[in-house]
Amino acid sequence: MSLIGKKLETFKTDAFKKGEFITVDSAKDFAGKWVVVVFYPADFTFVCPTELEDLQDQLMTLSQLGVEVYSCSTDTHFVHAAWHQHSEAIGKVEYTMLADPAQKISRIFDVLDEESGLAQRGSFIIDPEGIVQVVEITADGIGRNAAHLVDKIKMAQYVRNNPGEVCPAKWKEGAEALKPSLDLVGKI
Repeated sequence: MSLIGKKLETFKTDAFKKGEFITVDSAKDFAGKWVVVVFYPADFTFVCPTELEDLQDQLMTLSQLGVEVYSCSTDTHFVHAAWHQHSEAIGKVEYTMLADPAQKISRIFDVLDEESGLAQRGSFIIDPEGIVQVVEITADGIGRNAAHLVDKIKMAQYVRNNPGEVCPAKWKEGAEALKPSLDLVGKI
């Protein structure tokens, strides 16, 4: 069942951020904000550090859009800290790394691979009301492009701020959006 358009179930977990262990309570920390949660299979792997480094490279742009960024795997916050200390790519990460060893968060987002006990590659955009607006899930061997995630956030924010308008394929900020109406049926 799709999470699109549904209010996200809340959770509380340990996390690692900028050399510190913190607790994240989604009911408090996500409230009133645009949030991106990016799941990945495991720390100390191959595709995962390239994705998380790419996400870090987009962090300033995401922050300027008012977006809070979280990554999440079924590893503990201790493993996140060790990975941060030992990987050049992960050592750059400044956003919060959520720990999900009990697999609760992965189940909430429906990205848990029950057989392996690991999270699948999933990206989620959640609006300030806690409603899931975008879901993208890819196979383990397919890395994601954080610039595409930025484009999707801009579209989600535009649609939210401009009721009655929609963003066509390849829409970019500043481009014309569409106003669905009978006049457009069959003419696009």
